[in-house]
Amino acid sequence: MTKAEIVAEIANKTGIEKVAVQATVEAFMEAVKNSLSNGENVYLRGFGSFTIKKRAEKTGRNISRNTTIIIPAHYIPAFKPAKTFVSEVKSNVKVKK
Repeated sequence: MTKAEIVAEIANKTGIEKVAVQATVEAFMEAVKNSLSNGENVYLRGFGSFTIKKRAEKTGRNISRNTTIIIPAHYIPAFKPAKTFVSEVKSNVKVKK
């Protein structure tokens, strides 16, 4: 499902214009990005948590040059779904072929 499909579905279910829904979805995503950039986690009860995870420094390989490189420690965004979210997906998933 794409962002445009999400906007269309919300607009159909709520009766709000697509332009307003688009702005709201964009504002939500921007708020999550800003919070994570500032080191703050985002918790959405019943949905999940957007968190920051630290990756330790590690050694990698450049295969084309056959050399080793050091990948410095860094932070990455992560999402952990809520237990209710996981159980609903497990019991209701319908795979499209």
